[in-house]
Amino acid sequence: MNIRSSNDTHPPKPKMVPGDLALNKGLGFLEQEPETVAELDWNLLREDLSLPSAVLYQEKLLHNLNWMRQFVTEYGVKLAPHGKTTMAPKLFDLQLQAGAWGITLATPHQTLVAYRHGVRRILMANELIGKENMAIISRLLEDSDFDFYCLVDSAAQVEQLGAFYSKRGQSLQVLLELGVAGGRTGIRDEEQLQAVLAALSRFTNTIALTGVEIYEGVLDEEAEIRAYLLRAVAITQRLADERRFQGGHILLSGAGSAWYDVVAEVFSAARFGEAIEVILRPGCYLTHDVGAYREAQAKIRQRNPVARAIDSGLVPALQVWAYVQSVPEAGKAIIGMGKRDAAFDAGLPQPGLHFRPGASTPKAAPGHWIVTKMMDQHSFLQIAADDDLRVGDMIAFDISHPCLTFDKWRSLPVLNAQYQVVDIVQTFF
Repeated sequence: MNIRSSNDTHPPKPKMVPGDLALNKGLGFLEQEPETVAELDWNLLREDLSLPSAVLYQEKLLHNLNWMRQFVTEYGVKLAPHGKTTMAPKLFDLQLQAGAWGITLATPHQTLVAYRHGVRRILMANELIGKENMAIISRLLEDSDFDFYCLVDSAAQVEQLGAFYSKRGQSLQVLLELGVAGGRTGIRDEEQLQAVLAALSRFTNTIALTGVEIYEGVLDEEAEIRAYLLRAVAITQRLADERRFQGGHILLSGAGSAWYDVVAEVFSAARFGEAIEVILRPGCYLTHDVGAYREAQAKIRQRNPVARAIDSGLVPALQVWAYVQSVPEAGKAIIGMGKRDAAFDAGLPQPGLHFRPGASTPKAAPGHWIVTKMMDQHSFLQIAADDDLRVGDMIAFDISHPCLTFDKWRSLPVLNAQYQVVDIVQTFF
């Protein structure tokens, strides 16, 4: 369909590539589909990218990848990174190639995205509810190579799953989710546990109990978390002794991005042996941040000797670059980056680097530069009255809470140490 008026005398606009990348923000102009990213020859410092742009740093990604691989190896546990953080299949593949047991996800749609991009082992750390959601998983289970797990925490849910999958002659692998009073989902007490086990016993050919799952991130105090983990250990051992589990290996899974060290310590100390596999699920380690997770990682290194022994810790690998759009008055700059570009729920972006086009390399941003307010497309940057900051300067912002920055971008350039674009990571939220 041609939406141009028949009497429009303006020349046609440049033709855009009808591909996934052509209309995505944060990239350069694409005149034709490139065979490789290298052909684009884009460099951030040459202003080849349309800012704002969320970028990833290749060396830092690989550093964080290797750091976490060393950590789980030391504890003898396995890793199923939470994919909801990035929803980037290229990063899923990077993690799997580095030895991840599988990928954790939160919804059937996320599971479908990962499956379509080649992921064949998924732990959906959530309850599977609803006809079409069950149907999505049912269609994927037609592939015998697809290894899928989800959570159950009520007899009502087990009954619904059992009725749905028994009609299709399929078997669904589930983990019991244990919860805490005042928390999120999960079995609260022994009465609820027995009700779920009774429901599972009515569908032994359809619903296969394969393990136990917890999410300790609903708690704030280490003592409470340790008690929660020990409860999970005790229940897992008890159910194993009672032969309640089906399948080859029993799974015991926990760990978000803030307490994975305590989970690894407590679960590995149980010394289950080869019959029970411990699966950790941190999601933010790959890109890290300068807010909540930097604070959490500092605490991890303080309390955990294994984390301290691994060199340098995790490093931020995600930034949002933007232009100085206006310096309308002394002490204030307006930046072309807003709530549509960077997370703001767990702290506002922090200036990390300052670059003036034509200079050789970026410099560290002064520590007194502070983002004080964000709007949809703009940020207010507090500066000193005599700071040398000009319209057209570029600033790289570190962020807090990577999940809510990734979901604002469909494509993220990956930069090498010279700020050359060496890859493009696409997201599928």
